Amino acid sequence: METATGTHMDEMRTSHLNAIDWIAMVLLIIGGINWGLVGFFNFDLVAAIFGRMSAFSRVIYALVGLSALYTIYTTTKMARS
Repeated sequence: METATGTHMDEMRTSHLNAIDWIAMVLLIIGGINWGLVGFFNFDLVAAIFGRMSAFSRVIYALVGLSALYTIYTTTKMARS
């Protein structure tokens, strides 16, 4: 059984995530999995799917990097409030 406070906290956590937050989170997860595969198995999944340094691979890498910067920004903004 959830308390009223627990339910309210869950609603607050999910209500603060907008579409850009979710996209950034998904891209960071993709990037994290890819770097884990590179580190543990020397296997670049993005390059295997889209080609080594193809235009689309570079777009994916750039979006992951921008997502990381966005997350740093939003995390520091949340810490101040």
